[in-house]
Amino acid sequence: YSIHAVCIVTFLFSGLCVDIIGGKEAVPHSKPFMAVIKRENGMELCGGALIEKNWVLTAAHCKRKNIEVILGAHSIQKREREKQVFQTAKQIPHPRYNSNTKENDIMLLKLKKRAKITNAVKPIPLPNSDDDPKEGTICTVAGWGQTNNNVQKGSSTLREVNVTVISRRKCNDPKHYKGKPVITENMICAGDTKGGKDSCSGDSGGPLICNGVMRGITSFGKSKCGTVDGPGIYARLTKQHLKWIRNIIGG
Repeated sequence: YSIHAVCIVTFLFSGLCVDIIGGKEAVPHSKPFMAVIKRENGMELCGGALIEKNWVLTAAHCKRKNIEVILGAHSIQKREREKQVFQTAKQIPHPRYNSNTKENDIMLLKLKKRAKITNAVKPIPLPNSDDDPKEGTICTVAGWGQTNNNVQKGSSTLREVNVTVISRRKCNDPKHYKGKPVITENMICAGDTKGGKDSCSGDSGGPLICNGVMRGITSFGKSKCGTVDGPGIYARLTKQHLKWIRNIIGG
């Protein structure tokens, strides 16, 4: 019970208890689009992806009153000359985000200043299509979240893990999410059939990358990360989502 209590608390405050379970430390600055999103008290809240010099894509459930965005980080705790810190000018959650069904769990953050493009800070391109990754596709997710279900503490360095796309039919079956909530066409289900590989608390909002293309945003999972019955769920970058994003950042 005490193990789960940690995740229940996290679930209440961050919308999911989904850090990288079963992964490895990323090569420093190998993912220059990764963003750390922090609360005003300095606690890291979520991940995100830089998509333009002054726009970051993350999850809608990461919305808070005051947040800051850090780009170019590898270690959260150490001083790194590559880091760039920004206040947000706007937080724009998807207008049809539903915290109960978890549909449309995406949000745009407009930075008050434009990022300086360096080897450690570069946007990731939005996909040109909304291809739905097929079952069995190997994708990568990264973040600074929990690495262990028993410890309510994020990783100090960026970590990554490979996860496998699981069919929605399987994801909705009685051995997995049981339709609570329903995993829809707007979501991607991915994990490891044996368990032990997953995103976790603190990874929310980070990008899911399949075959070198960003296909989703880390959204939610079961209270215990890396279990066979609770793969990670990612908001899929559908045609409608991409149109919404482009309309805002192009305006």
